[in-house]
Amino acid sequence: MADFVNLERHGKIALFRFHRPDTLNAIGSISDCDDIVAALDGLAQGGNVSVIIITGSGRAFCSGGDLKAIQERRGIGALDQPVSTRDNYRRGVQRVTKALMELELPTIAAINGAAVGLGLDLACLCDMRLAAKDARMAASFIRVGIAPGDGGAWILPRTIGYAKAAELFFTGATFGADEALAMGLVSRVVAPERLIEEALELAEQIAAHPPRALRLTKRLLTLGRHQSYDDVLELSAAFQAIVHETDDHREAVEALLEKRKPVFTGH
Repeated sequence: MADFVNLERHGKIALFRFHRPDTLNAIGSISDCDDIVAALDGLAQGGNVSVIIITGSGRAFCSGGDLKAIQERRGIGALDQPVSTRDNYRRGVQRVTKALMELELPTIAAINGAAVGLGLDLACLCDMRLAAKDARMAASFIRVGIAPGDGGAWILPRTIGYAKAAELFFTGATFGADEALAMGLVSRVVAPERLIEEALELAEQIAAHPPRALRLTKRLLTLGRHQSYDDVLELSAAFQAIVHETDDHREAVEALLEKRKPVFTGH
């Protein structure tokens, strides 16, 4: 694993950290994007992880793009000409957001500090979000004279509704954890020193359930964001046909009837 991502394992839980605290975990290069995508793909393919907690090292969750690199027309933003810039977004930040969007594992964003621009969008792509009391957030693309190039115009309105997302995009205003809670962007605000502990407690509740059922439930939630109700019903029937044949389903039913704790194997 390259140095932009740090991974820790806690049983079936992976703690994924953006790991460049000296730059507030700004994403500065295509290599950084490659590291994120490779880490997520590795966790998804491994088969022994049920939940991922995403957070940042140091004082920030992720401060978005590296402004110095953007100014120098290198890294993840503008290059020498518009065609190159378009391709740069496609193979850089858009690969990162798509990797998170397509991930079948449940994800929890533990927002420990600044989550700005791209960083805020990455948090919003997680299934659940907890924020430290002192976290600060902004959809700040407009403040540096650009539009959201990472899919944020799709992501943020589906998280907090169109009107509030428009306000945040058009003003670029910075807001705190309590305001994020009020708008439904996060579900919980906690003391900074307890953020990872509470994220792990939540992850443990999720990871206690059958892994295949978790992945298929996540897939239904993802697909349900942009498919019709009838389409979701068809997928639901197909996915149920799969999980009804698993050992873990039979174990779950037997454990409930026998009033004991189930033991799941992932089969």
